Amino acid sequence: MRRYSQRTNLTTLSEINITPLLDLAFVLLIIFIITTPLLENSVNLAIPSSAAANAPVDSSKVQTVSIDRLSAIKFNNEPVDEETLGVRLTALRAANPDVAVVIRPDRELPVQKLVALMDVLQRAQITRIGLATKTETR
Repeated sequence: MRRYSQRTNLTTLSEINITPLLDLAFVLLIIFIITTPLLENSVNLAIPSSAAANAPVDSSKVQTVSIDRLSAIKFNNEPVDEETLGVRLTALRAANPDVAVVIRPDRELPVQKLVALMDVLQRAQITRIGLATKTETR
């Protein structure tokens, strides 16, 4: 009747289980792989150059309007037409009176098309407008 003495002693685990750590690392890696392409500017534009340095811009408070040489307008990288852009900008202005808009024109864009886009911004009563340029290389 030595039942209790035949029991094996429980041993403590002296190794760290890294499986949950690896699972977390792989999940974070997948999230970064998915979200990184979304952070890039997806419109291929040859932005005009300027000798003045660009001022720092807080991208969370600024809306971006891109227009390429074929006059295709993108509002925050979503294709829109002029009427839809005007409606969205008016709604943004109503929600936030201090909304700022940066225009990213293509270098080959005719000036009249840029002026027409600025007229849309003026009709939406947006006064904080910037024009994206890149620094001039000599």
